[in-house]
Amino acid sequence: MSKAVSRLKAMKKVVDKVQHTSKLRTDIPAGKAVAGPPLGPMLGQRSINIAAFCKDFNAKTQHYKEGIPLPCRVAVNPDRSYELVIHKPPVTYYLKQAAGVTRAAMEPGREICGKVTLKHVYEIAKIKSEDPPMAVFSLQQICEMIVGIAHSCGIEIVRDLDPKEYGEFLNERKIIVENQKKELQEKKEAKLLRAV
Repeated sequence: MSKAVSRLKAMKKVVDKVQHTSKLRTDIPAGKAVAGPPLGPMLGQRSINIAAFCKDFNAKTQHYKEGIPLPCRVAVNPDRSYELVIHKPPVTYYLKQAAGVTRAAMEPGREICGKVTLKHVYEIAKIKSEDPPMAVFSLQQICEMIVGIAHSCGIEIVRDLDPKEYGEFLNERKIIVENQKKELQEKKEAKLLRAV
């Protein structure tokens, strides 16, 4: 009987050492962490000092251009302290910046919203390889992931890009985007009229 009791006590000590942390995964714009929604309520639910977190995050992201979306992982400890891990901006952000577009294609596979070169893909892969989750992947695998993400956004990967032709393509694309926005607005208005 005493052996069983001593084993149970030993197991209890091991169980007590396990920390179950409340993890938070969110995208926060660089330098723009504020106590208001949506960030404030998420931090409040986890009993994190909101003002201290915002100050800490803004200080850590001051070297980024303001407003860039940064994926953040926050592990909350039982004593209300936290561990903040800030990743590099998402691949879609880099692809849209490299392509010079503000929004992705509405129908990827049927329309092309922009073009990037293989060099762009390689440079993005080098930047994203610094993120902790990407440490297990080779640079080639990260490049393949980026090509897949580019395809799902409607961004075409090309070997060479002529700036003059691409400028004309982007001007044509602006007209298409404006027409798509008008169509969406008309559909919303029609839906509102039917609801009334």
